[in-house]
Amino acid sequence: MDKPNPVDDYWLMAIPLLICDDSSMARKQVARSLPEGWEVDITYATNGLEALVAIREGKAEMMFLDLTMPEMDGFEVLENIRKQDLNTVVIVISGDIQPVARERVMALGALDFIKKPVSPEKLMSTLEKFGLL
Repeated sequence: MDKPNPVDDYWLMAIPLLICDDSSMARKQVARSLPEGWEVDITYATNGLEALVAIREGKAEMMFLDLTMPEMDGFEVLENIRKQDLNTVVIVISGDIQPVARERVMALGALDFIKKPVSPEKLMSTLEKFGLL
């Protein structure tokens, strides 16, 4: 009988995914929009401070991040991720669709920017575009 290969097991593990938004409804909407069968272990944060804690705890290999939140907004989260050299892939999902907001988050290291409310189709195409699915 072959021994299990831990490298092979890695691919079977769920991806630690953080959904950070101060709106409970928005968090649930993003979670419902995730591709069916995508192996993720979801953690939720209601503000940027909670998000940074979750990232440090290894609960956010990937994060969907809102921009407008109390305590610490999404821009500050991105700045802190960069300053602290935290390892997470960030896709911003926000209703703030001003071109300057998009430019700023991309300059701060976000992988992409999706307008709220996100559709399952848009989320899937974004994940596929970056090879995350």
